[in-house]
Amino acid sequence: MHIMEGYLPWQWCVFWYIVSAPFIIYGIYLLNKQVKERRETLSLLAVSGAFIFLLSSLKMPSPVVGSCSHPTGTGLSTVLFGPIITAVLSVIVLIFQALFMAHGGITTLGANVFSMGIAGPLLGYAVYRLGKAVNLNIFVNVFLVTAVADLFTYVITSIELAAAFPAAHGGFMVSWMTFFAIYAVTQVPLAILEGVLIALVFKYIIQSRGDILVKLGVLSQEQVNRIMGSFS
Repeated sequence: MHIMEGYLPWQWCVFWYIVSAPFIIYGIYLLNKQVKERRETLSLLAVSGAFIFLLSSLKMPSPVVGSCSHPTGTGLSTVLFGPIITAVLSVIVLIFQALFMAHGGITTLGANVFSMGIAGPLLGYAVYRLGKAVNLNIFVNVFLVTAVADLFTYVITSIELAAAFPAAHGGFMVSWMTFFAIYAVTQVPLAILEGVLIALVFKYIIQSRGDILVKLGVLSQEQVNRIMGSFS
């Protein structure tokens, strides 16, 4: 989904920077607060950032000119720390990738951050909260959060591209449907695989650091004990 350097018109580059900026500013505040109040969560923050970096670096060629297809890796951070902190982790990853891997770009950073680091995690978090409200199995919930965050990232990327490059016949809607239909060919199976992977990683976190999940409010101690009991 990384839109390459110089691909978007400058007006849209500025627009997406402006839209993304408040989320990043607030996210930096929340991240600093998290680190000061719960330093024991630093390891999970590092793991969450590493997954965003690793999975979003698995770039696959895409027929969509000026972009690519790949997992996003934001599901784990969304479940553990929420969508706003995930936005900060994502912008750090995207800046590094733009500067050192020629993956994405600085002019298109605002658009890439909004789709991968903000919009996808926000919808994923809404799914997570709904899953908790109806007592959905935690591993199913993590799977759905991850898959939805992945797919919605590409819905938004398609909107960004369609807004900048509307079709000559049919305008924005035709352009958006075309972009997303192309992305869906690779992204639907990638979202499913990513969901399975993150659910398995989450299982390992419960086994190794269930205490931190309780402190973060992701699970209750009773849930951790019940899940651990099912493993034995």
